[in-house]
Amino acid sequence: MSAIERQQQFAARIRQPAEQPLLDGITAERMAVYEALFFNNIEGFISGAFPVLHRLIEASRWQRLVRSFIAEHQARTPYFLEISQEFLAWLQQGYVAEAGDPPFILELAHYEWVELALDVSEAELPALGWSPLAWPLAYQWPVQRIGVDYQPATPPAEPTCLLVWRDGQDKVRFLQLSPFAYQLAARLQAGAEANSALYDLAQSHGLPADKHYFSNAKMLLDDWQCQGIWCP
Repeated sequence: MSAIERQQQFAARIRQPAEQPLLDGITAERMAVYEALFFNNIEGFISGAFPVLHRLIEASRWQRLVRSFIAEHQARTPYFLEISQEFLAWLQQGYVAEAGDPPFILELAHYEWVELALDVSEAELPALGWSPLAWPLAYQWPVQRIGVDYQPATPPAEPTCLLVWRDGQDKVRFLQLSPFAYQLAARLQAGAEANSALYDLAQSHGLPADKHYFSNAKMLLDDWQCQGIWCP
């Protein structure tokens, strides 16, 4: 057996210790040390990035969830800081729900990941336009309220619209938006000019594009400008 083949077998055993055979010349006790170190490192990064999700899922189920991720997901980055992004990608593409899993697991995980992603983003506040550090988000579930004391079984009739951004002091902030404000934010993020976006929204919502309408819109845009979200 070549050195590369032996390394591949070693890695396979670490990823799936219950399914892969023990390597020749390595005792089960010694191998268990490597297995535990590897699992605990990965689990620590994931539980740290998704603290609410971690608290809501029963311990043995959480262990199975992390082990399934390790066994099934082919990571595309070697950086530990991006493990949370890889875990989210696996949840969205390869995760298989079990009875008792929260129905909001995917959206809650995304919401928790957003905070870390913005916190470590290397993007900078622009001189003009919509900040790349400001993300308008829409969820089926009220993810910002979910916790140990609030775990809804069914989603509300209206979506939850949020704006998450990193301000000039590098603090990640959260703001709940009305559906109208979310749609305006999404248009500005896509590069639309403010007045054009407002006229389009007035038409689609059946609102008169009058002085009162633009006065209220200006208050919203001024607030976003003051917070470094949008720079006209």
